[in-house]
Amino acid sequence: MSSAVDVVVCGAAGRMGRMIIGLAAETAGLRVAGAVESAGHAAVGQDAGTLAGVGPLGVAVASDLSTVCRPEHVVVDFTVPAATLAHAKTAAGIGAALVIGTTGFAPAEDRELRRVAATTRAVIAANYSVGVTVLLELVGQAARLLGPDFDAEIVELHHHHKQDAPSGTALALARAVAIARGQDFDAAKTLAREGIVGPRRAGEIGVMGLRAGDAVGDHTVVLGGLGERLELVHRAQSRTCLAHGALRAAAWVAGKPVGLYAMRDVLGL
Repeated sequence: MSSAVDVVVCGAAGRMGRMIIGLAAETAGLRVAGAVESAGHAAVGQDAGTLAGVGPLGVAVASDLSTVCRPEHVVVDFTVPAATLAHAKTAAGIGAALVIGTTGFAPAEDRELRRVAATTRAVIAANYSVGVTVLLELVGQAARLLGPDFDAEIVELHHHHKQDAPSGTALALARAVAIARGQDFDAAKTLAREGIVGPRRAGEIGVMGLRAGDAVGDHTVVLGGLGERLELVHRAQSRTCLAHGALRAAAWVAGKPVGLYAMRDVLGL
């Protein structure tokens, strides 16, 4: 029997889907066992490998996850909230593992996703970059060491096609600051400023989103004190770092017990 981890990729025709399929096909220990796109999409019925540009894999793109998903599979999903939630319910019902990188969930959707995902083996992360995962740890440490006298601001830049703002990664970084300082993030956050806003609130955590060109994803955490400023920056130069991280998570979660995990668990942080 093969020891390869079988992955099923949702959103197979999207940029991330095609990249994940291509990398999985070329990575030892991984195998593309299935691919899914929305019903009616032109990619349905096509070979997933051909679609990803790596040559035929003998895996046809399906329109229904339930037809290709098995308990031993890991379902990788970078789609949109409604589709991801439906896929998570299907995969969890079958007993398959999950790696979810979709962002932009409404609070109620996020709660439902985590409830469902916790019934199987699942990794959920706003960003699968190893560098961003380490950045989240560093931001928490810095916020804790510098204390509340340093103002916290997060600025993110993404391509002009991105649907949600601020990015899920920016919000995760802001939450890392809040957790380190023992703050209620929802009470502390400010997601936009306009007009005569007055002095900055004590303990405020600002999160600002920029959209321009084809920027893959830049995140800057500014911790500003009196007479000094600390900035922690991560720049994604290509989506490859996200795909590599997602597949690393898929290989890791395949052998884990039922539970809800984060990328920091994958890295052992």
